[in-house]
Amino acid sequence: MEKVLLHSCCAPCSAAIIEWLLNNEIEPVLYYYNPNIFPEAEYNKRKAELTRYCEKLGLTVIDGDWTHKEWLDSVKGYEQEPERGARCQICFNVRMMAAAKKCKELGLKRFTTSLASSRWKTLQQVESAGLAAAQAVGDVEYWAKNWRKDGLQERRGELLKLNGFYNQQWCGCEFSMAHLFVKQLKSTGAE
Repeated sequence: MEKVLLHSCCAPCSAAIIEWLLNNEIEPVLYYYNPNIFPEAEYNKRKAELTRYCEKLGLTVIDGDWTHKEWLDSVKGYEQEPERGARCQICFNVRMMAAAKKCKELGLKRFTTSLASSRWKTLQQVESAGLAAAQAVGDVEYWAKNWRKDGLQERRGELLKLNGFYNQQWCGCEFSMAHLFVKQLKSTGAE
């Protein structure tokens, strides 16, 4: 069975991909590297949810550690960027570079990411980060699959309910959380 490194942002975004991979005789090696997530309690909550799900399937989750300070340094000057802007591109670059390095370290040939399943992310940004990371690291390939297609978006929702996943409403970084908070205030008319 082929093995593929799956960079995972959370259980809800990963579950349908994991199922698809296993159904297609591909073993996912899960890599949870998300230094953007804030606060640390949120990072741990998402990691625990992913680990709980993977343990049921007999899969291991490799923790890439919470290096939030370094991540903040990488996006310095882009804090006010809108969602799907330059800050997000930098964030994807950081995470895909770590995934490409981990893929090579483990002796695997391909990696992909659950970020490509999220309707809240710009697929082109995710793909460009993955392809650039693979080229920079060498000897690994970024699998640029659109994980939103082939019924996977619908299956994501089904697995979310079936497994009772914690389902966050923002990407994880404090800047995204602030945008969500402002959006919620505007929707209630309480600015």
